[in-house]
Parts: sequence; C-alpha cells; structure tokens
Amino acid sequence: MNKNFVIAIDGPAASGKGSLAKKLAKHYNFDFLDTGALYRRVALKCIERSLEPDKTDSIIQISYDLAQNPLKSYDDNELRTNEVGEMASKIAQIPDVRKNLDDLQRNFAKNARKGAVLDGRDIGTVICPNADVKLFITASIEKRAERRHKELLFRGINVTKPEVLAEMQERDTRDGERLDGHLAPGHNAHVIDTSDMTPEQVMDAAIEIIMPLYK
Repeated sequence: MNKNFVIAIDGPAASGKGSLAKKLAKHYNFDFLDTGALYRRVALKCIERSLEPDKTDSIIQISYDLAQNPLKSYDDNELRTNEVGEMASKIAQIPDVRKNLDDLQRNFAKNARKGAVLDGRDIGTVICPNADVKLFITASIEKRAERRHKELLFRGINVTKPEVLAEMQERDTRDGERLDGHLAPGHNAHVIDTSDMTPEQVMDAAIEIIMPLYK
C-alpha cells in the first residue's frame, strides 16, 4: 500500500466535491481537510468584526492567526451561511491570505497518518501539485444553484433561487482563473461532471479512477 497517498479534489461551489471528499476519506480511512472551511473561518471572523474585503491588512492578520492555531473548533452551521460563503470567496482573492493558509494545507497532506483527502479550489494546482490523484468535480451552474438553494433552505436560511444563482455566477467569475488551471493541458486532473449523477454514481466513478493508483 502507498504511504501518505494524497487525493486532491477541486471544483466550483456546490459541485459535490465536499460530499465526495468526506466519503472517500471515510472509505479509505484517510485524513480529511475541507480547505474552503479555513477561508470560511477567516470570513466569519471578518464579518464578526464588520470588516469589508478591502481591509486587507486586518484580514491577512486574521488568516495568519488561524494558521498559527488551526485546531480551534467552529460551529459548522455558522460557517455555511451564504454571507460567509460570499465573503470567503472575496478574501480568497487576497494573495497573502492564501499564502498564510497554504503551508497549513501542505503540512496537513504531508503529515497524514495513512493518506489525505483535501478539497477546495487550488489543491491540485498549488497545494498538492504532485498529488497521487487529482479530481476536478463540476456540474452545470443551474444544477449547482439548485443544490445550494436546497442546502440553505434546509439550514433555515431564507433565500430565493435567483439570488443563489446570481451569487454563484459572481463567485464563478472570481474563481475562474483558479479553476481554469485544473483543465490546462498536462495537468492530469480527472474531470467528473455530476450534473446528472447521483452521489453514489459520483463515488463509484471516483473509486474507479483511484483504484488502479492506490496499491
């Protein structure tokens, strides 16, 4: 068996990458890191302090503090609001914020007990470019907006489908360059379009890709 086997999972918001990452980590008994949650933790702190995205010095300091003390627990429901998600997408554009969180993510993958599954936006291109498996999980924006809308309603957050779709379009624009890198020739990312797939089918497709490589 390979030691410290790394699976990098990237993709746009609500593509299904997070659910898949958790399932794969459980299936293989690997350590799991939702890197987007790190940015959401910074975003939540910004919102609590009423910081706008242009207050870069303060935001960079918050990200630095998180990188020094990443084990502090957070209420996941607080992190999963639309407001936090929007702020996280904006602060992720700040290079020094990403720099502060990059080493934390790399160390997580490097120090995994058996293997690691990381999901986010730039895992396969920046954090773990030599990952054993790179998966790019995507879906149509309409399907992703529908999923996110259902998720938010389930969490008790009252928002309309058009609002979710508009915010997702803005987020895709901000994340565009980071996501496009995964599809560049020679990057070797395996693309799975989940638009018309059940979660079980997505899991089966991922395992089929991983199986010949994890020996």
